[in-house]
Order: sequence, then C-alpha cells, then structure tokens
Amino acid sequence: MEATHHPHVVVVPYPSQGHINPLLQFAKRLASKGVKATFATTRYTVKSVHAANIAVEPISDGFDDGGFAQAQKEDVYIKGFRENGSRTLSQIISKYQNSGSPITCVVYDSFLPWALDVARQHGIYGASFFTNSVAVCAIFCHIHHGSLALPVKQEDVPLQLPGLPALNSPDMPSFIKAPESYPAYLAMKMSQYSNLEKADWIFNNSFEELEGEAAKSVSELWPAKLIGPMVPSAYLDGRIEGDGGYGASLWKPLSEHCIRWLKMKPQKSVVYISFGSMVSLSAKQMEEIAWALKGGDFNFLWVVRESERSKFPDSFMDSTAGKGLVVSWCNQLEMLAHPSIGCFVTHCGWNSTLEGLSLGVPMVGMPQWSDQMPDAKFIEDIWRVGVRAKENEFGIVRREELLFCLKQVMEGERSREIRRNAGLWKEMARAAVGEKGSSDKSINEFVKHLMDAKGREGTWNDRFLREG
Repeated sequence: MEATHHPHVVVVPYPSQGHINPLLQFAKRLASKGVKATFATTRYTVKSVHAANIAVEPISDGFDDGGFAQAQKEDVYIKGFRENGSRTLSQIISKYQNSGSPITCVVYDSFLPWALDVARQHGIYGASFFTNSVAVCAIFCHIHHGSLALPVKQEDVPLQLPGLPALNSPDMPSFIKAPESYPAYLAMKMSQYSNLEKADWIFNNSFEELEGEAAKSVSELWPAKLIGPMVPSAYLDGRIEGDGGYGASLWKPLSEHCIRWLKMKPQKSVVYISFGSMVSLSAKQMEEIAWALKGGDFNFLWVVRESERSKFPDSFMDSTAGKGLVVSWCNQLEMLAHPSIGCFVTHCGWNSTLEGLSLGVPMVGMPQWSDQMPDAKFIEDIWRVGVRAKENEFGIVRREELLFCLKQVMEGERSREIRRNAGLWKEMARAAVGEKGSSDKSINEFVKHLMDAKGREGTWNDRFLREG
C-alpha cells in the first residue's frame, strides 16, 4: 500500500472576529486529523491568535498599524488587502516551498477571492470557506447567476427560492433590498462568487441536518461541503484535547468576573445580551433595551463595548445593580454554556446563531443588518428555537415588545417548546461534528484527498469542467 504524505494547509481569514473564529477552528480540526495547518492573518491581528498545534504567519492588508480603522473606508481597505495580501501570501507559500513541508492547499475566506489566484500561481489547491448560513449564500449565489435581480423589494409577495422558506421583506438580507446603502460590502459579498468555479472545494460553516436541503437545492451552482458548526470541541464532541476556546480574541474578555457573578444566580434565570463585535445600536434602541431589562423579573448579563456606554439612560447602572451585570467583552461560549443562562438576546450573526444552537440556548432575535434578518427568520419559524422581536415603524424594538419576547422564551408553554427544540438541535450539532457525523465525514474526505493527492486531479472543479 502506497504511503500517504502529510499535507500542509494555509488558512487565510478576513480579519474580523466573526471570520477569524470559524476559520481558526477549521484549522484546528484539520490539525487534529494529521494535517499541518498554518494560519495567515494580518499583521494587525496576528498577535491576538494563540492556538495549539497551529503555526501563525503574518500577511499584510496594507494597514499594518491599525487594520480597517486605519483605512477608514471599506473600498480602500478591500483594495489594499487585495494588493498587499496577494503579495505577502505568495511570499509565505514560497517560504515553505523548499522546506520539508510545502504548502499544498490554501483555505481562504470567501471574502478574499484573490487568495485563490495566488494558489493557482503556485500550482496548489484552493478551497473557499463561506462564513454565512447556507440560506444566505444561496440567495447571493442566485443573484450572481442572474436568477434573482437587485434590488429585491417584494413588500407584498414573499421571495420564493428553491430549498428556502418563503422570505417576506423583513426576512431578507438588507443588502439586497437596498443595494445602494452599503455598496462596498455588497461588492465584497458578490466577489465571493467571482472566480468560484476555479476552486477545488467549497466549504460552509453549517451542517447537513440544519441546512442540507438548502445546500442541495443550489448544489449545481454552489457545491458546498457542510463542515460545521465550527465551535470549539469542548462544547461539542470533546475530541480535540484542550480546545476550550477559539484561540483568538481582538478584545480582552472578563470571563472570570462574569462566571463568579453567574454562580450566584439560579439556573436559567439570566438573560444574556450581546450584539457582537460590529453592531452599534442607536441611543434610542439602547434606552428601550435598558428599560425592558429594568422592568422585567429576570437577571441579565449585557455585553456593551466601552464606546457604547454613553448611550445608557441616566441612572440605569445604579438602578439595576445586583440584578444586572454590564461588561465590555466576555467569552461568549462560556457564558452560553453556564447553567444560569436562560436566554440569549442576539443580533443573529451566523457565529452567534450557531453557538446558541450548539449549546441549546433559547434565543430572542434582534437582527440589525445584512444576513442577520434571514438568520432570525430561521431561528423563529424553521428551527423554532426562539422568537424575533418586532420593530416599530422607526426600526426600534420597543421595551414592551422585548419584554413580551423575553417572557415567551423564559416562561410558560411556548418556553417549554422552545427549550425542547433547542435541546434537539444541540444534540444534532454534536452528532454532526462527532465521529462519523455528517460534517466529520466531509472533513475526512477533504483530508484523505489531500493526503492521497499527487496533483489537482479529482476535485469537484475538475469534474465540473469535464462534465460541462
């Protein structure tokens, strides 16, 4: 029997927390299966990455001292990253070329299609990694292929796409209803598909049981392998030793203080509120959330960045002392896994959604933009693990509405149904990444191909070209 060799994969994320985490987790999964994994992230974020068995290399986005904040404009940043990232990623591949462990594949964030061009220049494999839900990827794939035109403004008639539930106007990604609102971000979304037919593999951070039908419906255009949820192993299958966190944080967490506080609260009595690393709420929305939390009978743990604290109503902090804890950042997984947490108020970003599902925590969705709207639709109507708080005519979730949603999720018959469903999805997520689970099989197929391969033959792209 011919001996296999040990492949070397370089993983390249878009340098924001919500993209670094799942790609770093994928690198750890590959390393646990005998693949050498190198994580190439920007010079501004490289010091925040610490993961066992993963080498870390810096690449340049052209803004090494401050990242996106230094560039200030989306289009300026994207252009600088493409030019400087291509050059420095190529240098990393060349550096390893004459070593005992040359790079054989580039796994790149789908936001960075230029990384596939670099892989091709070096004659190695390229695999695109999508960090949104399958449903959202399918919508943008249809737009790219012309079967859905922008803008999509179906106020009275739901959007019907194969494999997806009917999406009403509030359920659709904000970019497709108002493409002029964030042109640079929309361009980046669409660029994910620009050279995708040349990729050897496509991966998505979801799993068959959760979104398999949606993936199948668009597989001829977007043949993705579902390999998620990319959540640290300690919270799922426990097969990666010491994998209790992502291994990357752009902010300093305050987890010990939070855990001490949670230990003093009864089981399932605490509402955990976090809107991720990018969302900035209006002062009016912050005020409505604050008064809902003050008026409710629940304890709460609220993650609010220091830059947002000025939006609190006067006396809010003093009047909720003991009942509530406000922190600037924390280890979200640790919080969601704690028995005192009874509910997760979330912006419905895909990573947060997967974490809530993986840990079986009921959710109240307050989506703000982009892909968060369809994620909230699935949370409430398809997976039935939570409710979506409805906005008023000014786009604000009023205190009465949020309090009503919290009571639905924390109390009564609806709460019991939601908890049952959340528990079922938790088990399915664990099974998917566990030994012989659907995601585990897909990862194993990728690893086996890399270990057996002598060239780029046999990938889906080569079959696609042969079969026309």
